Amino acid sequence: MQPIIGELPHEEFWILYLNNANKVLLTAQLSKGGLTGTLVDVRVVMKQALELGAVGLILAHNHPSGTLKPSTEDKRVTEKLKSAAAALDIKVLDHLIITQKDYFSFADTNLL
Repeated sequence: MQPIIGELPHEEFWILYLNNANKVLLTAQLSKGGLTGTLVDVRVVMKQALELGAVGLILAHNHPSGTLKPSTEDKRVTEKLKSAAAALDIKVLDHLIITQKDYFSFADTNLL
């Protein structure tokens, strides 16, 4: 994801939809925002997951500021998507924050 969103001057939120073998079915841009945020519509994510028959999701968005620390809103959106996905027996495997030079993984830091 770094080559796609790592160096953008605005935030974008992407979803990787995975099958049962964790192979990527689709990599899709969910939203494109401003310098400090972008909208996430849970219904759009879940509709696409159901249409694809996805059983796993990886969330990814960039921080143009270069800050790797997840915001309160980042954590809230992650929990919201995780809850909605769980109701449909879909797992959120990770949420990545991408910057120009590094990334932050919610899964690696036990925030998921």
